[in-house]
Amino acid sequence: MSQELHASVSNEPDPLAAATEPGSTLEEPSTGAGDAPVPAGDDGVERVGGYRLPDPPEAAARAVRDIGEASYGPPAAGPEAVHLPDDRVQITDTGVYPWRVHCFLEITAADGSHWIGTAWFIGPHTLATAGHVVHVKHSGVPGRDGWVRSVTVWPGRSGNFKPYGPVVATSFRSVLGWTRDGSEDHDYGAIVLPTDLGSTTGWFGFGAWSDADLLQVVGNISGYPADKPYATQWYDARRIDSVGPHKVYYDIDTFGGQSGSAVYRLVNGGRYGAAVHAYGGGRVNSGTRITTPVRDNYAAWKA
Repeated sequence: MSQELHASVSNEPDPLAAATEPGSTLEEPSTGAGDAPVPAGDDGVERVGGYRLPDPPEAAARAVRDIGEASYGPPAAGPEAVHLPDDRVQITDTGVYPWRVHCFLEITAADGSHWIGTAWFIGPHTLATAGHVVHVKHSGVPGRDGWVRSVTVWPGRSGNFKPYGPVVATSFRSVLGWTRDGSEDHDYGAIVLPTDLGSTTGWFGFGAWSDADLLQVVGNISGYPADKPYATQWYDARRIDSVGPHKVYYDIDTFGGQSGSAVYRLVNGGRYGAAVHAYGGGRVNSGTRITTPVRDNYAAWKA
């Protein structure tokens, strides 16, 4: 089977384009078919087993290989970081919305090596993820850099519980800022499925917001960390710590394997991506911010 591998539809400009207000040019979510969705909380946090934001301030061994290591190698603290105390909560009811929107990924790189990652539905056949999930950069390993061979997508997987999928994807998207330049500021991409499975699982909306708006909201992340049992989904949340022109920073606990997770906010009960989780740090982790050009690319890839 020939691979349909795509580079950029837009060479994203460096300046931050004008942000938008909620309700203007947002891409709307869908709860999909079947069971009623889990209602959103009214404080910006998902209703997950009594989870509550910790009072500020607050201050395992890797079982499988995170796709971030394919590009950057295994740094001492991992590509993403858990900042103690670790208050991640496992999601077990992954067959219902919104948890089935989050997808476990098994990735085969160009050299045949195998990795894991996370992605999330933004439309019937399109998933948002990190650029380094679909296109390896900086590896230094002969034959590894470039578009991955394939990604096996498991929506809402929880260990041996596999409510949807798998679907094997060979069609990918990213921008020249990542595929050519390897810039962390442009580390985002997409996976295009050969089916419309997202019509069943539902999807998240996404949008671009101002600095002031993002600094007032809670960021939610659910994904597939490699320090937990294989292919199990884990959730955590914190208020956004700070923002930059191309990045959003937060003290939300993550670990390798969660590259590509949605950093999402709740708006009137709907889930909307504001960034794509990609990197860790000593104090805060970070994701690629959905600016106006990023939003426009995702809207085009969704279409």
